[in-house]
Amino acid sequence: MNMKINIAIDGPAAAGKSTISKRVAKRMGYIYIDTGAMYRTVTLHVIRNGKSVIDQLDDLDIRFGTDGTSIYLNGEDVSGDIRSQEVTNSVSEVSSLATVRNYLVSMQRKIAEDKGVVMDGRDIGTTVLPEAELKVYMKASPEIRARRRLKEEKERGTDIDLETLTDQIIRRDDLDMNREISPLVKAHDAVLLDTSHMSIPEVEDKIIRMAEDLLRED
Repeated sequence: MNMKINIAIDGPAAAGKSTISKRVAKRMGYIYIDTGAMYRTVTLHVIRNGKSVIDQLDDLDIRFGTDGTSIYLNGEDVSGDIRSQEVTNSVSEVSSLATVRNYLVSMQRKIAEDKGVVMDGRDIGTTVLPEAELKVYMKASPEIRARRRLKEEKERGTDIDLETLTDQIIRRDDLDMNREISPLVKAHDAVLLDTSHMSIPEVEDKIIRMAEDLLRED
């Protein structure tokens, strides 16, 4: 089967989008694009150099490593740096800026031109790839998402508690859903998946089945 489609996976912070998207892309032999990592990379650049750099984004060189998870900023592997609390606390503000969004959306669309892409974020199905053949909107309660994020942070050695993480996620949801440009919202033709009580393999299998059904229809 040579036909390929684009898959857009949206949802709030810590809904499991990246984990699922990576697994779906691997199984289907597709390219995985972590748009959140791209916004975090720009945010790191702004933190390091000041907001004046926002109008000079064309000078940035953002690339993904061949492993599909590493990301490079002007040749430097910043995969770990972009996950810092400082970046997490600032990424919503930076990603809401029109200059930043226009720059990255253009880059993301170019990557997806040849199909065979799994892209996750907050406005993929509504703004970046509105013509994607399969759109999925993943959600889970803030408490469940905070528990998932706490596990990740502990594995990184970060000292943070569940209550703080829950508050951060609720605040991030509010910022993402109420920003003027490309707010977080379910596309009208997206499939809603509440992953609160689903395992990672269950969510992965569900999306794979939907993609295979679409491919068979074509």
